[in-house]
Amino acid sequence: MRQVWIPKAGEPEVLQVREAPDPEPRAGELRVRVEASGVNFADIMGRMGIYPDLPKMPVVVGYEVGGRVDKVGGGVDASWVGKDVFAMTRFGGYSDVVCVPEAQLFERPASMSAAEGAAIPVNYYTAYQLIIAMGGLKAHETVLVHSAGGGVGIAAIQLAKHIGATVIGTASGPKHEFLKGIGADHLINYRNEDFEKRTMEITNGRGVELILDAVGGDSFKKGYRVLAPTGRLGMFGMSAAATSKTRSIASLVGTLVQMPWLQFTPPSLMNENKGVFGVNLGHMWGEIDRLRGWGEHLLQLYDQGVVKPHVDKAFSFDEAGAAHHYIQDRKNTGKVILTP
Repeated sequence: MRQVWIPKAGEPEVLQVREAPDPEPRAGELRVRVEASGVNFADIMGRMGIYPDLPKMPVVVGYEVGGRVDKVGGGVDASWVGKDVFAMTRFGGYSDVVCVPEAQLFERPASMSAAEGAAIPVNYYTAYQLIIAMGGLKAHETVLVHSAGGGVGIAAIQLAKHIGATVIGTASGPKHEFLKGIGADHLINYRNEDFEKRTMEITNGRGVELILDAVGGDSFKKGYRVLAPTGRLGMFGMSAAATSKTRSIASLVGTLVQMPWLQFTPPSLMNENKGVFGVNLGHMWGEIDRLRGWGEHLLQLYDQGVVKPHVDKAFSFDEAGAAHHYIQDRKNTGKVILTP
């Protein structure tokens, strides 16, 4: 098999393609011939050496794949062989062959490509957890979606519009037309507009009921201020700490210093009727049954035309470094994948 390795922390050019023997599925596992591997910001932070959950380097990252089952281990129904699937992987997804437990794998609908399948687990599960499982978004509420042009942002817009909510998104100007096309009601160009000021203008001073924020730092502070009564701030990342292509202690410390360490106190939460919560899908492996439930619901929504994975661009394994550059340069609108 071929895999993309992170041998050491550094710029995207450190990524290496290596070959190894094909793995054999153990009891309860299925082997998937991978046609598409999802690329996520967690992979980039891992390459930079600032992702806290990353195994010791050298390491193969990747949380999601789309492909076809070619072999099963003991205790698994042999009828899986030959089926098109997508799967969640706990690292190791940057490979052209992976073995995964049966509980982490779903059969793909006939209309879903391998690339679309690889765009579902991280982006849509994260959006589902933020909006439905924890955010409790309701019809006629307003949600502010940061990084609306990314994979999670697009998934969040689709789910929020299905619920009947109003969507405010932040994104660079060139992405606005696409985002309007998928349902965003209001868009803020974060490069030249203050999202706090514009959000309050859009909502006539009331604020929003839900915020999805993977930026971190000062963005959390400002977001908390624009929450309406009963508003919830959902935090799921800290991209402000990754402003360069390599690990920057100054950037990391600067982001941490700007975090609202004294703002989310129990008295303030009670007095202001606001809520704050965090999401880290990588820490949900002990909740596989719950994740399967989310996946089954998302597949129902796919059949209804609500969930529409948008794959922006595919890179070959040999172009993995270019894929990381593409995301860090904020060029993608939707999902970036690797193809073996």
